[in-house]
Amino acid sequence: MPKEEIKTVTTNKKAFHDYFITDKIEAGIELKGTEVKSIRAGQINLKDSYAKIINQQVFLLKCHISPYDFGGYDNHDPERDRRLLLHRNEIRRLQRNIENKGQTLIPLRVLINAKGKVKVEIGLAKGKRQYDKREAIADKDARREMQRLRKG
Repeated sequence: MPKEEIKTVTTNKKAFHDYFITDKIEAGIELKGTEVKSIRAGQINLKDSYAKIINQQVFLLKCHISPYDFGGYDNHDPERDRRLLLHRNEIRRLQRNIENKGQTLIPLRVLINAKGKVKVEIGLAKGKRQYDKREAIADKDARREMQRLRKG
C-alpha cells in the first residue's frame, strides 16, 4: 500500500518556541469554499491562533485565512471562528487534560492529505517560562555548532 502524500501548507513555528508540546492530534476543519482555495494558495497564518472547547465542540480562534482573490461577493471573513472536527471521545480527553493539567490547545500545522482534505494538527501545550526559552535557544545553537564542526 503506498504511503499517503501529505502536503504541509504552513507550520506554527512560534508554538514550538513558546510551548512544550505534550500530545498531537489531527483534526478536520469546517471551511467555506473560498477558504479552501486560499489555503491551497498558502494564504493562512497560525501565528497567534489557538483552539478552545466551547459546548463540547472544538473551535479554532484567531486563525487568519486571507480572502480569496477571485472570491467576489461571496468571500469569507478572514478572522472567523472555525469548527474543528473531532470524535466525541477525543474532545472529552482533551477537555480533561486542559482542566486537570492546565494545558492549552495550539494549532501546530495545516496540511492537505492525499484525498485533498484540509487538516489541522493541534497540540496539547504547556507554556514555557522565559528561562526555558533561553535554554532551548542555547541547545539549538550548540547542536548547530556541533554540526558545523562535524562538517568542517
